[in-house]
Amino acid sequence: MAEKKENRIIATNKKAFHDYFVEDSIEAGISLAGTEVKSIRQGGVNLKDSFCLAEDGEMYVRNLRISPYEKGNIFNRDPMRPKKLLMHKKEIMRMMGLATRQGYSMIPLSLYWKGSKVKVQVGLCKGKKLYDKRETEAEKQREMDNRRYIKNIDRND
Repeated sequence: MAEKKENRIIATNKKAFHDYFVEDSIEAGISLAGTEVKSIRQGGVNLKDSFCLAEDGEMYVRNLRISPYEKGNIFNRDPMRPKKLLMHKKEIMRMMGLATRQGYSMIPLSLYWKGSKVKVQVGLCKGKKLYDKRETEAEKQREMDNRRYIKNIDRND
């Protein structure tokens, strides 16, 4: 019987969910060197402040930091080099068409394993205003307070 392997999350971009409304998302492969994959296995990846750009019909992730592999010596790559996303031309053109609208950006939301491959979830995002961020934070606080209240009621019964 074949086991169903679920996606193991490597890293998520929590700042993206705080700073943006995620309108749409797509899964993409990422082109990495061997030492970069080993470094990812050790947890040396940072998605904060990363973004995607299309150049010459290809999509690249910028500011995705993968720390140098400590045993990689001369085979290590530059940690901040642009990494190519593996997507179909139609997907790239569709995402770029949507991203050209005012206020939209393409942001990597998470990095995860799918089998033995590293995948990136790229989101089409619209920036939040300061009052949107405050509203989201207040909503989270209300939900936490409600959970605490319900938990205390259950303990008292």
